[in-house]
Amino acid sequence: MLAMFMQTLDSTIANVALPYMQGAMSASYDQITWVLTSYVIAAAIMTAPVGWMAVRFGRKRLFIVCITGFTIASVLCGAAQSLEQLVGFRLLQGMFGAALAPLSQATMLDIYPFSRRAQAMAIFSMGVTMGPMIGPTLGGYLTDLYSWRWVFYVNLPFGILAIIGISLFMRETPERPHLKFSWYGFAMLGLAAGSLQMMLDRGQVLDWFSSREIIIEAVLAGLAFYLFVVHMFTADKPFLPPALFKDRNFASAIIMVFCVSSVMLATAALLAPYLQNLAGYPVYTAGWVMAPRGIGIIMSMFLAARMGMRVDQRKIMAVGLLTLGWALYSMSLWTPDVTAEEMMWTMVIQGFSVGLVFNPLQVMAYTTLSASLRGEATSVQSLARNVGSAIGISVVSFSLTRGVQTTHADIAAGLTPFDRVLQGNDTVSHMLNPATRHGVMMLDQMVTHQAQIIAYNNDFRLMMLTVIPPLLLLFLMRRHARPVTAAGD
Repeated sequence: MLAMFMQTLDSTIANVALPYMQGAMSASYDQITWVLTSYVIAAAIMTAPVGWMAVRFGRKRLFIVCITGFTIASVLCGAAQSLEQLVGFRLLQGMFGAALAPLSQATMLDIYPFSRRAQAMAIFSMGVTMGPMIGPTLGGYLTDLYSWRWVFYVNLPFGILAIIGISLFMRETPERPHLKFSWYGFAMLGLAAGSLQMMLDRGQVLDWFSSREIIIEAVLAGLAFYLFVVHMFTADKPFLPPALFKDRNFASAIIMVFCVSSVMLATAALLAPYLQNLAGYPVYTAGWVMAPRGIGIIMSMFLAARMGMRVDQRKIMAVGLLTLGWALYSMSLWTPDVTAEEMMWTMVIQGFSVGLVFNPLQVMAYTTLSASLRGEATSVQSLARNVGSAIGISVVSFSLTRGVQTTHADIAAGLTPFDRVLQGNDTVSHMLNPATRHGVMMLDQMVTHQAQIIAYNNDFRLMMLTVIPPLLLLFLMRRHARPVTAAGD
C-alpha cells in the first residue's frame, strides 16, 4: 500500500505545479505535458514484463529494486535544470514505477482468499487513493511555499519507509533462473506503444499526416502492434499468453480499465491549468479544489465492497459509469465563474463513480481467470491503465489546442469595425478600437479567453463519450458466481 501510495501520489502531485514548471523551463503547454506523458508511457512499456521479472528474480527482490530506483529518479526530477533533463528523469521514474502497481496487486491477491478479496480491495484502495486525494493539495502547498521541485523531493521519505517495510515483512518468492523471456514480443509491444505516443504528442505541432515523421510513427505503431499480436498467437512461448484474452471477463475488463483511466488522469491534467489560468485560483486553492475526488473514491470503494456481497457486480459498475458520465457532462457546462463549492462537489461525485467501477471490476476481471495467469494479468491490467492514461492526456491536449485555434477563428470572424459595441463613443469602445494596436490586443485577449473556455468544455464533453464502450461491454461479462467456501476461509 505504501509503495502504491507513493506512485499514485506522484501521478497527481505534479499536475498543479505544471504551470510553474512551464514557466521555469520556458516551455509551451504541448511541451510541458511531456512531463506527464513521458512518465506514463515509460510505465506502460515496462509494465508488461513485470510478471516475468517477478517470477524470474523473485517478487521481493524486484520490489525493493524498483522502489529504490523510483525514489532516486524522483530526486533527480527535482534537481533537473532543463526540460530535456526533466523528461528524461521522468522516463526513468516511469520505468521503475511500472512494477509497483502489479506487484502490489498480485501480493494482495495471493495473501487473501477469494471470499475476502472485495473487502481487501476496498482497504487496499483506501490507502492507494490517499495519494490522488492529497496529491493536488500537497503539490499546491509545496509549490506555493517552496517551489515545484519539492513535488518530487517529497517521495524520498515514503520510498525509504516502503523499502524498510518490504525488507522486514514481505516473504520472498522462489526464483526461476531458467525462465525464458520473449524479447521479440516485448520489443514489438514497446515499439507500438512508443510510436503511438510520439504520434499523438507531436501530431498537433507537425500538422498530423502532412508530416513525414507522423506517417512513419503511425506505420511503425500499426505494424509493430500487428507483429505483436501475430507473435502472441503463433509463438511457442509468447510474451503474453493468449489465454488471457480468451477469457471474456478479463478481456472486457481490460478495455474498461483503458477507457476509465484515459478519463481520470486527463481530467486532472486539464483542471490544473483551467483553475489557475482561467478561473484565477492560486496554486494552493487549486490543489484543495481537486482533492475531494479521493474522498469520493474511498467512500464508494467501501460501499461497492459491501454491495458486492448482495448485488450483481455489473449493476454496480453500470451505476458508476453513468454517474461518471453525468459528472463529466456537468464539468462541460463550467465557466470560470463557477464556485469552488460546486467544483469540489463535482469532484466528489466523479471520485465516487470511479470507486463504483474499479472495485467490482477487480472482482469480475479475475473471477473466471486461472490462478496461474494472475501475475501476467495484473501486469496487463496496469499496462492498459498506463496506456489509457497516456493516450487520454495526449488526446485532450491536442484537442484543447486545436479547439482554441478553431474557436478563436470562428469568434474573430464575427468581429468587424461595424460592430455596434465598437462604434460607440464610450470608454469601452475606445479601448477596444480595432484601429489601434492596444484595441487589437485587448480584443484578441478577450477572444482567446472565450475560445479557451469553449475548448475546455468541448474536451469534457468528449471525455463523457468514453463511458459508452464500457457500458456496452457489461453485456458481454459473465455474472460473478460466488464459490462455496469452507467455514474457516
